[in-house]
Amino acid sequence: MALAAALFASAAPAPVLAQVPLTPSAQLPAGVFDPNETLVDELVVTARLPGPAWWRVSNGTSTVYVLGAPTVAPKRQQWDQLQFNRRLEGANAVILPFTGLKVKLAGAPGAAISYLRLKSGKPFEDSLDPAARERFVAVRNRLGQPADHYKTKHPLAAALMLTDDYREKESLTTADPTKLIKLLAQRGGVKVVQRSYDLGPLLGAVTRTTKAAGAACLDEVMGEIEAGPGRTLAASRAWAQGDVAGALGAERSYERCIAVTPGAQTFDARVKGDLAKDIEAALKTPGHAIAVAPLRTLLAQGGVLDQLRAKGYEVKTPGDEDTGE
Repeated sequence: MALAAALFASAAPAPVLAQVPLTPSAQLPAGVFDPNETLVDELVVTARLPGPAWWRVSNGTSTVYVLGAPTVAPKRQQWDQLQFNRRLEGANAVILPFTGLKVKLAGAPGAAISYLRLKSGKPFEDSLDPAARERFVAVRNRLGQPADHYKTKHPLAAALMLTDDYREKESLTTADPTKLIKLLAQRGGVKVVQRSYDLGPLLGAVTRTTKAAGAACLDEVMGEIEAGPGRTLAASRAWAQGDVAGALGAERSYERCIAVTPGAQTFDARVKGDLAKDIEAALKTPGHAIAVAPLRTLLAQGGVLDQLRAKGYEVKTPGDEDTGE
C-alpha cells in the first residue's frame, strides 16, 4: 500500500511510496522548492559494466557499493544481477532506502484527527466545476474506480489516491528492486539496515497544504494518467541497462505532490542525511557493504553522494574502472 492509501488507513503501520524522478516540464507552485530537481552533473554517468549503474564510496580501507534504484518500475522488473551477486558475497551489510512508515502510539491521536479532516461524506468530484468534474470522472473511470472511492475534501489527497490506483492498475511498483534485494540479503545471511519514519506528521501536512497547491498537483497527476505509463516504462528499461540519464526521465507527479506539503523539504533532508550516515557507519567496518538509494536522492545537489564527497570520502561513478572487479 502506498502513501495515498496509508493516508486513508487507520493509524497502523503502512508503507509509503518512494521518491519519483522529475519531469523536465513540471512546474511547481510559486514558493515551492524541489530539493531533487538539480543534480550533480558529473555523477550522472552511464554504467561501464552490464546492468544497472553502481557508484562506489570509499575511505581507503572500506567500500560501499551504491546501487541507484528506480522509484517506480514495472512489477517483476528484469535486471542483470551479476554485479549485485558478486558484491553481496562477503558483504558486511545491505543498506536499504525506507519503504515503510509507522505511527508512534503517542502520535496516533493526531494522525486520527488529520484523517478525519481529509475524509468527506461525499465524492470528491461533487466539489468540482462541470469541466473539472468531467475530466476527473474520465480519469477515475479509466482506473475502474467508482465515485465513492474518492471521498475526500482535499485535492492533494485525491491526487495521491489517484496515483496509488493508477500504479496498481498499470502494475507499477515502488517496492522493486528493494524488496528483492532485501530477500536475497536475508537468504545470504547479510545484515539489513533499513529505517522507518512516523506517519503522523505526513497526515497533518496534507491537511495544511493549500487547496491551490493541491489542485495544481491533481492537474499534473491526471495528466500523467491520461498519458499512460510509456515514459515510466522507458525509464525503467534505461535503468536496467545502466543508462542513468534515461532512467532519470520517469514521471515525478507523486514527488511533486509531496513537495507542496509543509515540511516536505525537512523530511527529504532527513532521509538523505540518515542514508548518508548509514553509509558512513558501514565504512567504519573493514571490507565492503552494499547500499541502495533512489537515483534522485543519490545524485541531487545536497544528496547522499554530494554529502559524502563534502566529508572527504572518495566517490567513484559507474563509468570509472573498478579494480576490485
